[in-house]
Amino acid sequence: QVQLVESGGGLVQAGGSLRLSCAASGRAFRTDAMGWFRQAPGKERYVVAAISWTTGRTYYTESVKGRFTVSRDNAKNTVYLQMNMVKIEDTAIYYCAAVRTGTGWPYTAASDYGYWGQGTQVTVSS
Repeated sequence: QVQLVESGGGLVQAGGSLRLSCAASGRAFRTDAMGWFRQAPGKERYVVAAISWTTGRTYYTESVKGRFTVSRDNAKNTVYLQMNMVKIEDTAIYYCAAVRTGTGWPYTAASDYGYWGQGTQVTVSS
């Protein structure tokens, strides 16, 4: 059984920084990529960033380019999302996810991901 556990969410002022972590556990854990999604109240969940587990290649949605950085530590089965210069519109529940089958890079569809964390709330205040 694969489990993903996020940590690092919280309240941050606009312009500040926050780092999210997601640790994967389970002897059967293997993946082509991991991603960070977010979902604001009343809105759909969408991918914020993704990273190839083998090559480290990254993908970012346009609104976070230059502000967020996704990275991974393969030895620890952990993926990170460094969030800098956060904006009020970054407020959402953030989920990490791991690809199980997928349709191919950059794995932007939620349906590409077979494993999900429980989510962590990020709130940006003015």
